[in-house]
Amino acid sequence: MYTHNEIMYPPRVTPLLREACGPEWRRLVDRVTQLAETDPEALAFNLTMVRLDGCLDCETDSYRAMRGCEACALQNVRRFRKNEKDLIRLYEASLKDTRAYLELNPPKYK
Repeated sequence: MYTHNEIMYPPRVTPLLREACGPEWRRLVDRVTQLAETDPEALAFNLTMVRLDGCLDCETDSYRAMRGCEACALQNVRRFRKNEKDLIRLYEASLKDTRAYLELNPPKYK
């Protein structure tokens, strides 16, 4: 009955979003897909998707959770009401937030 889904946006979904928007979005997806999951740019992309998809409010028995993370993420990028530049600005804001967080809380691994 339930599809494969996680509690938060899973990075494994990122390559599936490549064609969901225009050329700037494709370049962004191509870039972050090549990075390690712990890279600040990849983390920022995940944060963007958590915010866009509303992962924090998702309930495991909700319709969108039952459809799965892939369908939810794809639908939210495709249905984004503003233009592609605004979607990229969301990513840039997430990147700024990610870098600020990492500056205050450096990773303990390296």
